Amino acid sequence: MDLIKKYLLIYLKGMAMGAADIVPGVSGGSIALITGIYQRLLDSINSFNRENLTLLVKFDLKGFYKSVNGSFLLSLLLGILTSIFTLSRLITYLMIEHPVVLWSFFCGLILVSAFMILKEIKRWHLGVVVSVLLGTAIAYWVTELPPTSSPDALWFTFVSGAIAICAMILPGISGSFILLILGKYETILHAVSERDILTLGLFALGCIVGILSFSRVISWLLRKFHSTTIGLLSGFMLGSVNKLWPWKIVTEYRISSSGEQKPFLTENLLPSEYLAQVGQEPFVGLAIAGFVGGILLVLGIDLLANQLKKS
Repeated sequence: MDLIKKYLLIYLKGMAMGAADIVPGVSGGSIALITGIYQRLLDSINSFNRENLTLLVKFDLKGFYKSVNGSFLLSLLLGILTSIFTLSRLITYLMIEHPVVLWSFFCGLILVSAFMILKEIKRWHLGVVVSVLLGTAIAYWVTELPPTSSPDALWFTFVSGAIAICAMILPGISGSFILLILGKYETILHAVSERDILTLGLFALGCIVGILSFSRVISWLLRKFHSTTIGLLSGFMLGSVNKLWPWKIVTEYRISSSGEQKPFLTENLLPSEYLAQVGQEPFVGLAIAGFVGGILLVLGIDLLANQLKKS
């Protein structure tokens, strides 16, 4: 029964990661860090090495499954896929109909998470402070980048997959937002709906190459420069709040491949300016409720995790 509870909890964490990855601006890596499975996720990804892949070639499926922490990865992957296929419509609906509340919720969630992660740093020094500031500046700069037109060549689909998956395991930097910047977000969504096997296959191959390479870099940094790396990752989360700010005005639109008008560039506004410039209620009360809800969710997850550790 305890084993079932353990993997059910991992499945739910996977659902949270999947729900985050759907939203351009929120990172599944942030959720992994918040829920305490980030290091375990990196270790499991890194276990796909030559030695363990040899077991697969020898058809030692049981040995391979155990060596790559298969139960953990399978539970997490099932949770992520469940969210992508069941919650995507709900989150898309909330983004369209209740954007202020949704973005406020994510703002509260990401901000309190960043500070809780910083709290875990035992020894502060100049390098940690610089890494926090640098991570914040990098994430802020990334969120200010406008979407660009990209090559239609298949090789760029591969490259996009490699870059986007790296962002997905970086707290604070959203893989789906990186795809937007690269101009490949709609291409991949279209490939999914049209069952374009070639495009999806190249994208998936890029993801595999990217995650297997980049996870080793992050693991090495955490092992050698733990406090500084945690500071950098927390900075990424703090800087990403620029993208999550609830009150925005669209300054420029673009026409999508399907002929629909889509937001292209946005600018953050104060709540007091929102009604005058956008013509919609800022819903400050609901925004505060959403913000507090995000904070309470993280505190609840932290409390539950501490109770599970004690038990």
